[in-house]
Amino acid sequence: MNKLWAGRFAKETDSKVNAFNSSISFDCRMYREDIFGSQVHASMLGKCGIIPQEDSAKIIAELEKIRSDIESGELLFDPNAEDIHMFIEAELTARLGETGKKLHTARSRNDQVATDLRLYLKRETDEIGELLAKLIHTLCIIAKEHYDTVMPGYTHLQRAQPVTFSNHLFAYVEMFERDRERLEDAKKRMMEHCPLGSGALAGTTYPLDRERTAKHLGFASPCRNTIDGVSDRDFCIEITSAFSIIMMHLSRFSEEIILWCSWEFKFIELDDAYSTGSSIMPQKKNPDVAELVRGKAGRVFGNLQTLLVMMKGLPLAYNKDMQECQEAVFDAVDTVKMCLETFTPMLAAMKVNADKMREAAAKGFLNATDCADYLVRKGMAFRDAYKITGELVALCIEKNTDLENLPPDDYKRASELFTEDICEAIKLETCIEKRRL
Repeated sequence: MNKLWAGRFAKETDSKVNAFNSSISFDCRMYREDIFGSQVHASMLGKCGIIPQEDSAKIIAELEKIRSDIESGELLFDPNAEDIHMFIEAELTARLGETGKKLHTARSRNDQVATDLRLYLKRETDEIGELLAKLIHTLCIIAKEHYDTVMPGYTHLQRAQPVTFSNHLFAYVEMFERDRERLEDAKKRMMEHCPLGSGALAGTTYPLDRERTAKHLGFASPCRNTIDGVSDRDFCIEITSAFSIIMMHLSRFSEEIILWCSWEFKFIELDDAYSTGSSIMPQKKNPDVAELVRGKAGRVFGNLQTLLVMMKGLPLAYNKDMQECQEAVFDAVDTVKMCLETFTPMLAAMKVNADKMREAAAKGFLNATDCADYLVRKGMAFRDAYKITGELVALCIEKNTDLENLPPDDYKRASELFTEDICEAIKLETCIEKRRL
């Protein structure tokens, strides 16, 4: 393929440099955005009289045919093309001749790439937002089914106080709701200003209608500064940061699922469809999905680090280093989507062992704080109540029992403030119900 920028050069580019320089293997995923942006640009050129209206119409129609041919498989991406932008323009020129060559008037690949990338990430961010909504919906369904399922709440991975499985799941609902809000906030900022019209960096001498272009592409307004328009990749960093936080939340959840489905906990059992076995140990049922999600979190964090390090030393305006933005953010998009698409149905299919959760909650003296609070409500200072309750816990350990099953006489010997109602006051269900008020 003849390079569209070849006029300055008397010598062919080395084949290894061609391969090294090419990005079509990964930026071809932006063909829809590139075609849409080119159609809007061509329309504006025609409306402003920069190119003839009939040429504008021909370009727009032929770009639509190119899009259709790509999606039908009739037109394949040329691996020798430098990037998706050059591929589509070259194809347009091959079909329309001189008319096709007019598309790039008043435009640089610098502002074109910056625009395409924003449009692509908007589409993907919307899809990830929908996947988060499905995860939240699934969590809410499971939580409502287990409104009264008692389980141990933990601090320091030590049993702390009784909670419900519902309450535990709703903690993740809050996390994922914040993730949705972060994505929407980042998307709003990303779509604030349209780079098209910035040219290579200094704008253009043509009488463009940048407001029209921005509006038709879904942006609030044109970029205020043309240099920033082509050199800004904050939106990639911000979106990938939001993806990283999503993955951090998924990883925390995965860690608990891995613990919960172990023999030591047995709080849940994962469905066979979302588990794997061992090549040597026939009894094994491994939580590989959760483990992979936990591992892939580090991959997305790495993409964020790539973006930050790549951008930190770049002078204004555009530099070829910025091509590395695309692979990093594309991989982050793919990884987050893959994890959400697998994690949500895994949760929906898991079996919750409510009896094992209740049994674990009963054994960890999780109602000790409530026992102390009982004495406080009867007039004792908290620190004295804390000490007496600690002595009762020690007595339970000595007798191999728990606070729920400790005889009332043992309570009365510890303090005259204890009466028969202590048994009801420290039932795990009572402890939880008091906290719901």
